Amino acid sequence: MPNVILLAHTPNPEKTVASAAKLCYSSSNIMDLYDGLTDEKAADFVEMLSEIGHESPIEHASFTFGIEGVSRAFLAQITRHRMASYSVKSQRYVKEGAFEFVTPPEIVADPVALEAYKESMRLAQESYDKISEILTEKHKATFMAEGKDEKTAARLASKKAIEDARFVLPNACETKMVVTMNARSLHNFFRHRCCNRAQWEIQEVANQMLKLVKEVAPELFKKAGPPCLNGPCPEGKMSCGKAREIKKFYEEMK
Repeated sequence: MPNVILLAHTPNPEKTVASAAKLCYSSSNIMDLYDGLTDEKAADFVEMLSEIGHESPIEHASFTFGIEGVSRAFLAQITRHRMASYSVKSQRYVKEGAFEFVTPPEIVADPVALEAYKESMRLAQESYDKISEILTEKHKATFMAEGKDEKTAARLASKKAIEDARFVLPNACETKMVVTMNARSLHNFFRHRCCNRAQWEIQEVANQMLKLVKEVAPELFKKAGPPCLNGPCPEGKMSCGKAREIKKFYEEMK
């Protein structure tokens, strides 16, 4: 299952946001504005920003997460959120020996599907290893013919081989990443990925991320979550129809 860690964040995120917002309406010195804000005043100002829809100041607070135990399928989804920074374990430079993989809960719940799934993972690993071996030998011979010593040729050949061997690896292949988003981007992310219609893996990650940022900036993320928390569901006929249960879940999130 996914595991999310909050690695770092803007110090005093709510105070930073409030001072940036106050600057828009004041000619005071920046440090005077910042030092004059108590935590309570900062929280009140952040709440006011939320009420009037003034979102640009919250971009000044950023949050960095470590995310592990997720699939390459998850990677394809989260990187659609373009206002963020990503550093991801490379399949080009990291050899996938006995690769870890993510198993969807629906497959875990069905013994027949689970057995077929495990077999497909075994075959993927077998193919990856075989292709890596074939290409490594081929590239090693080429590098040695170019004058490289055997040790150097073997190292370069292995790196070059896995560039192409990785193409047989499945979406299920486990990966890990470091992700940084500002608070405004996070609100957008939570609106889309905390929704009950989001795919299970990214919804789980989004909920873990939301729980972590609420702990360090509760006022800033007081209304964060799926759209149905703060109004009608925008999914229309595609709605999950569980707005009451969802509201209860996020109200109890600490």
